[in-house]
Amino acid sequence: MTVTVAAAGSSSIELEVQRIRGLIAAQRFAEAVAAADALRPAVPENRDVLYLLALGQRQTHRFGDAIATLKDMERHHPGSSLLYQERGHCYVALKDAPRAIEAYEHAVRINPALPPAWSMLEGLYKMVGNDARRQAAAAHSAKLKAIPPDVIKALGLFCEGDLTAAENLVRAYLLQHGNHVEAMRLLARIGVAHEVLDDAEVLLAAALELQPNYAELRRDYACVLLDRHKHAESIVQLDQLLADDPRNIDYRTLRATATVGLGNHEGGMRGFADVLTDTEPKSRAAADLHLSIAHSLKTLGRRAEAIDTYKEAIAVRPNFGDAYWSLANLKTYRFSDAEIEQLRWAEADSSLASIDRYHICFALGKAFEDREDYATSWQYYERGNAMKRAESKYRPELLEQNTANQKRVCTRQFFGARRGWGAAARDPIFILGLPRAGSTLLEQILASHSMIEGTQELANIPRVALDLQGRNPDLDNPLYPACLADMTAVDFKALGENYLADTRIYRSGRPLFIDKMPNNFRHVGLVHLMLPGATIIDARREPMACCFGNLKQLFARGQEFCYSVDDIARYYRTYLELMKHWDEALPGRVLRVRHEEVVEDLEGSVRRILEHCGLPFEQGCLEFYKTERSVRTASSEQVRQPIYREGLDQWRRYEPWLGPLREALGDAVNHYRD
Repeated sequence: MTVTVAAAGSSSIELEVQRIRGLIAAQRFAEAVAAADALRPAVPENRDVLYLLALGQRQTHRFGDAIATLKDMERHHPGSSLLYQERGHCYVALKDAPRAIEAYEHAVRINPALPPAWSMLEGLYKMVGNDARRQAAAAHSAKLKAIPPDVIKALGLFCEGDLTAAENLVRAYLLQHGNHVEAMRLLARIGVAHEVLDDAEVLLAAALELQPNYAELRRDYACVLLDRHKHAESIVQLDQLLADDPRNIDYRTLRATATVGLGNHEGGMRGFADVLTDTEPKSRAAADLHLSIAHSLKTLGRRAEAIDTYKEAIAVRPNFGDAYWSLANLKTYRFSDAEIEQLRWAEADSSLASIDRYHICFALGKAFEDREDYATSWQYYERGNAMKRAESKYRPELLEQNTANQKRVCTRQFFGARRGWGAAARDPIFILGLPRAGSTLLEQILASHSMIEGTQELANIPRVALDLQGRNPDLDNPLYPACLADMTAVDFKALGENYLADTRIYRSGRPLFIDKMPNNFRHVGLVHLMLPGATIIDARREPMACCFGNLKQLFARGQEFCYSVDDIARYYRTYLELMKHWDEALPGRVLRVRHEEVVEDLEGSVRRILEHCGLPFEQGCLEFYKTERSVRTASSEQVRQPIYREGLDQWRRYEPWLGPLREALGDAVNHYRD
């Protein structure tokens, strides 16, 4: 919640809000309205003040004022379920059943645990003669009555965004009463919101053991598996749901998403297209489905079809920021004058959702870059980055602390004492480093070799590290990497074998395969202990070019360090520090490949890389752009073309605005070759 305090401290604001609540509870509504009206100028965006004011206005029969207050509240807090419930109450008082139903339905979509809204919906559906919905509302009301009040309250807090209070309440309930399926499900949802996916997975699996026929619970479990990149396991759960409800649009969409996650883009597209036949053509869901299909077309190299499908998404939803950015992210698409005008108009619209606005900012940055208007381009890139960083929880000190701990634990002596541990297979080739450092080019070159399979950015190693880390890491005494010292040869062999088994689904039979997750540079020690025979390649790019490339890239998820000059510079410096440590602790283990050298001497670089992999030279690696395969990263279109040197120095066109970046990088500008 955003609060602007003009005339009072935050503690006095909270006390006054509590006093207004007391007036409402005592049914002294006129006094409550007067107090909230007096407080509102000091905190014009305060959710509680706006809600209590609207409630008091309704109770004093000032329905028009209440609706106006709720409209203002919606502008600042569109995710508040109580807002829409209160709006429904207003329309009931005005005897406007259609608008009341619309408001209550919106409320329960946000928070399904609103007994008053469900009760009102039951009566309203009966009034308008919709018996099917009346029965559904009655069933939901009955279900809520069977859930303990503390769990209902915690669910309401969760849906309103108060995760800490919700977690404290539901944990206390579970400690006192033991396992309860709804409480476990809620705690798992809180874990997902905190990105503690391993805990959420365990909780949901345990809850399903208690209640295996609970469809919504199984859906939650499938989604967590999907978020953890356990696509095959997710499909097992979704197929079980679809066996009971084969035409369910949500289940079918999730299954298509999981199919794409396995690398089966053709199958995923068929799934999305099938769902489209049952979807309202002009709905938001239809736009999202067109977008998903277009992403797969892009990944498969079907550029013209991808462009047409992105435009179909925009036709359904005209200010669809993600679709516009996806066009820009093709890197080869050029926006027309009319499209740029539409984008600028949309970006200036104050009612545009934040997620659409920053996507459009990045699209405009690329559009003006293509027109060589670099000043305007930088303004939009800078604006998009600022919005994305404002909503991020990224903390650079976590990586820096982890780096210090890796250096302390993973010494040359540490690895020497564990020589020969892990699974002996040499199948994986890890390409790691920073995004936008040329790793996709290296992947495409290697995947053009008859012995090597290209897969994608696999999340398996980060998932192992997260499992070892556990929840709520203590920065002064984290479990990982310190826990590596307590693990046995059997432990590391099991981790390596599990990695090979879990990644087998992405392979089709070639002896070697590529794992191109760039963030694996943080875990080189873990990789070495798990898979001592694996090949590790560090894709490195000159820091100004690499960091600028990240500043103008909007990632679909993750890579939260890319949205400010200071963050990306700190990340790059930390990366250099850690890679230098791996060179000292594991001499010769990592092959460094500089992007500039690949561009300047392709054949020499290819021969050097293949020699490091223990493979013979093949001409196809020099003609990598002819290789037909799916490429999921931002460079997908670029690696389908021959190498051009012009891309090396693109950042210099923005040099007038990159002084702070050069300063933040410090000596990394000169020492990245070390």
